[in-house]
Amino acid sequence: MPTYRRTFSGHPEEVSRARHWTREILNEAPCRDDAALVVSELSANAITHTASAHSTFTLTIERTAEAVAVSVTDHGGAASRPQVTHAPESSTGGRGLVLVTACATVVRITGDETGHTVTAELPLNAALPAPC
Repeated sequence: MPTYRRTFSGHPEEVSRARHWTREILNEAPCRDDAALVVSELSANAITHTASAHSTFTLTIERTAEAVAVSVTDHGGAASRPQVTHAPESSTGGRGLVLVTACATVVRITGDETGHTVTAELPLNAALPAPC
C-alpha cells in the first residue's frame, strides 16, 4: 500500500498546509477528517515543543487496506518525550495528545533527544471507532 512523505518548515502556517495535504491524500477515506485533526495536533506540537520551530518536521502517511497511519517526526530539543497529560480546565493548551488518542486506535511514540516520531493509527472502516 502507498506511503507518502513530506517535509514542512517549522512555521505555524505549515500546520494548515500539512492538514490540507493529508485531506488531499486521503481524499474519500472515512477517517479523512480525523486524520487531518491528528495531523494538526501533532504538527503543532512539533513546532511548539521541539527544535522543529527553527527547522522542519516530517509528515508520513501510510495507508493499508485496514488503516491509515499518520506520523510526525520532529527534530528533538524537547526536555522530555511527548506524553499524554490531562491539562487543567483553566489551561489553554496541553490537550493535543489527548485528542490524538481519542481519534486513534493505536498511538506510538519513539525517538530520543535528537527527535521523536509520534504515530497514530486510524481505522479505515467508518464504523470503528466513533469519530472524534
